Amino acid sequence: MRRKLVAGNWKMNGNLAANALLLAGIKAELGHPVCDVAVCVPATYLAQCQATLGGSLVRWGAQDVSMYESGAYTGEVSATMLADFSCSYVIVGHSERRAYHGETDATVAGKAVRALAAGLTPIVCVGETLAEREAGSTEQIVSRQIDAVLALLG
Repeated sequence: MRRKLVAGNWKMNGNLAANALLLAGIKAELGHPVCDVAVCVPATYLAQCQATLGGSLVRWGAQDVSMYESGAYTGEVSATMLADFSCSYVIVGHSERRAYHGETDATVAGKAVRALAAGLTPIVCVGETLAEREAGSTEQIVSRQIDAVLALLG
């Protein structure tokens, strides 16, 4: 049976002191969850998550990953780099990445494939814009986004 996942995306928020309090609180209050629990944090705080949450039931992940394995991609973080910090998850296809960074379905699919190859579980975000929803295109858009990922997975 599949387990459900509740993951919190911190977006571009936090600092070391505030994170320490929040992570300690999550870890202390979790008890015995009926689902998997994770936090997806800015890449700069992955080491802090690893140090604080290691050995607990709370997993951690990144908010994005490069579709490239390595190379001259300044500012990108590869899936193998995320695995070095014991990440379990990585978010791909977030609406903000699609809207503000022009990420396409093909880009999102490539990122999901890289994540899986590194042993990470991609959290693939799908969804329509307001204009697409108002045009009645929701099912078509979401199907297209899912199909792009599944096509690369074979």
